[in-house]
Amino acid sequence: MNDCLPQDTGLWQYVEHVLRDTVASYGYSEIRFPIVEMTELFKRSIGEVTDIVEKEMYTFSDRNGDSLTLRPEGTACCVRAGNEHGLLYNQEQRLWYTGPMFRHERPQKGRYRQFHQFGLEAFGIASADIDAEVIMLSARVWQRLGLTPHVKLELNSLGSNEARAAYRDTLIAYLEQHKALLDEDSLRRLYSNPLRVLDSKNPEMAAMLAAAPQLADHLDAESAEHFTQLQHRLTAAGVEFTINPRLVRGLDYYNRTVFEWVTTDLGSQGTVCAGGRYDGLVEQLGGKATPAVGFALGLERLILLLQTLGLAPAESPSADIYVMAIGASAELAAINVAEKLRNDLSSKRVILHCGGGNLKKQFKKADKSGAEIALILGDEELARGEVTLKWLRQDKPQQTLKLSELTQQLA
Repeated sequence: MNDCLPQDTGLWQYVEHVLRDTVASYGYSEIRFPIVEMTELFKRSIGEVTDIVEKEMYTFSDRNGDSLTLRPEGTACCVRAGNEHGLLYNQEQRLWYTGPMFRHERPQKGRYRQFHQFGLEAFGIASADIDAEVIMLSARVWQRLGLTPHVKLELNSLGSNEARAAYRDTLIAYLEQHKALLDEDSLRRLYSNPLRVLDSKNPEMAAMLAAAPQLADHLDAESAEHFTQLQHRLTAAGVEFTINPRLVRGLDYYNRTVFEWVTTDLGSQGTVCAGGRYDGLVEQLGGKATPAVGFALGLERLILLLQTLGLAPAESPSADIYVMAIGASAELAAINVAEKLRNDLSSKRVILHCGGGNLKKQFKKADKSGAEIALILGDEELARGEVTLKWLRQDKPQQTLKLSELTQQLA
């Protein structure tokens, strides 16, 4: 797990602001749900034969003997909350959330066991236009962050649950013919979750999997038309994409549209954002049948990508104005001067020097703060109702200002 230090939080806040501002412009509302949920929620939604449930969840028994889990992802939590509070049935909802998630994975650069996700979910719309909107919203995020040239969109359709079941039988029959090539994970999934075998990164299986029957050839007519409509809308909006027939996603609840935004700038950790449609999950978790689509992105990986590409904005200084004082009366007055500046100039960051020290020491701290301006109060200046202004970053002459006119001068 990882600390986020003060020198990094400015970049986090910048990315979070872009995300919040973008989803707000599409009419999405924030929802917040607990970090801890009943374990059964994730077993029912994600699927028991998945890496997340089998290997990665932080699960424990509480004092009542209930099995609880630190949330490994947000979609199941969002659906549970929507069902519990009557937000989903026969309604349209556009929701977003952000916060820490937990998976006991092997740590890598940009991937931690406590990580932060930003996700959104759209409920109650079955047509392909909402799939397109969700993808276009994510494309707008890349545009605002300067990442558009560095990420590529991959699409696939998993079809209906019925079409997937038929394809599943075909795929199992094919994999049984090549059982000797399957690794341990693939053998374990052969009958419980064969689509996940297609997602294997084992190079020794690559040629065999490339020749496997393709899900696209087994789509039901309605799903095929849905996928065609999605492609038409993305093309009309100028969003470029590649169809990846091996894209299946690692969670059991997906159907029809699945997508990933990938990059080649982070080595093997290439997925920046992923999502898709999950029309059966609301009913699976106890609600009424409700179509749904969404995505999630990992903030650590997104921030690492910005840093790797040199697209992170310059770090902001901690202050705009640094107030210092020499003399007992001036020190008391400086408190009120700093408070008045904060009242009158709310957009300015004002640091009041604390801890005493001579003028040289105070100027050293003022310079370290990154402030543009230092205000110096002395007992004699105070008696005349004046304050000295010194520019710390610009070659401008020192000024003497009237205290009564200070906020107007600095506005």
